[in-house]
Amino acid sequence: MQIPLIDSHCHLDDAAFAVDRPAVLERAAAAGVRAVVLPAVSARYWPRLREVAAGCDGLHAAYGLHPMLLPEHLPEHLAELEQWLERERPAAVGECGLDFYVEDLDRQAQLEYFVAQLRLARDFDLPVILHARRAVDEVLKYIRRYPGLRGVVHSFSGSLQQAQRLFQLGFRVGLGGPLTYPRAQRLRSVAARLPIEAIVLETDAPDQPGLAQRGRRNEPAFIVEVLETLADLRGEMPEAVGRATTQNARALFGLPPV
Repeated sequence: MQIPLIDSHCHLDDAAFAVDRPAVLERAAAAGVRAVVLPAVSARYWPRLREVAAGCDGLHAAYGLHPMLLPEHLPEHLAELEQWLERERPAAVGECGLDFYVEDLDRQAQLEYFVAQLRLARDFDLPVILHARRAVDEVLKYIRRYPGLRGVVHSFSGSLQQAQRLFQLGFRVGLGGPLTYPRAQRLRSVAARLPIEAIVLETDAPDQPGLAQRGRRNEPAFIVEVLETLADLRGEMPEAVGRATTQNARALFGLPPV
């Protein structure tokens, strides 16, 4: 029996998919992927992302400014983002957040863009898709300031305690390809012990392929490996885990039934 799945984080608008995007979508559908959330990374890519999302049912755009592309962002992009949110009514704000792993990214500037996007998510009553690399505690500090905010910390790599605090604040954690590597012991322990209601599945394609696809371009169809790994770690049936994580993503992003 095919399990209906949602890829909660995929950069399908990336140039890596320019040649064969229709075939990628066909493989995703064959694997049971019924919806894909497409987070943006920079203002210059918003038009292309909108075009990609409009080209196929089940693709849902999100618009934001990624911290790793900080040198591209301008203050006026925040005003433009507000206009895009008003006009497009996307599934979420993002991808935004904080990256304290890359040393030459200005932390104060990151914080200013991050907080501005949290405010937009609050004002438009939209979930927010967060990048938090070596910055989970800082992200927690700021989302606490906006009660009622909801969203997901994608590609989660923090501790069980951090994941639990995020869930208590209305956030879920996104698990993808890194979960499939046996060396990711802390992440696998978190995945096994968290309430299933706190988890959504993702690929972050074209990046972060799982163990079985190591060295290849990642794509939404490969989310099945993440699902099977998660189910195995939890000692549960893939069908049950798939239904639960799909419902989590659907509820979070306000997506139609799959």
